[in-house]
Amino acid sequence: MSYSVNLLTTAADCDSVILVAEKEKSDLSYRKTSVERQKDNYASNSIGIDVDIAATNAEIAALIPVVQSLPPGAARDDNETRLKKLELKKFLLAQKDKNYGSVALLMRENDLERVVKEIAEVDAFIAAINAHKLTI
Repeated sequence: MSYSVNLLTTAADCDSVILVAEKEKSDLSYRKTSVERQKDNYASNSIGIDVDIAATNAEIAALIPVVQSLPPGAARDDNETRLKKLELKKFLLAQKDKNYGSVALLMRENDLERVVKEIAEVDAFIAAINAHKLTI
């Protein structure tokens, strides 16, 4: 982007703008580190969550015919309770996947890419100001 650096008429003006931009860059660098950590955590969590969801779905699929084939009684009641617990586990894993799984990982990757581009733009801005400062 072309900046209106010609509006800055003194080296002191340039230094002031650079100071603000450097602070913003520092804040963005901190955010980048934070997002990188989140992304790394989500990457390791998403694999585990996906495996747990698949295993829970397999258990549910195997248990349904067992429950349906059992006559009424204690064994059926126990297996129905087990099935309900597995369904709750599946629900909770789905919630966890939404917050920390593959979707969250993709969102953090997007956040990281945006922060990297913001830092690059701040660097370009500072370079433009420094170049103009040399002409004053």
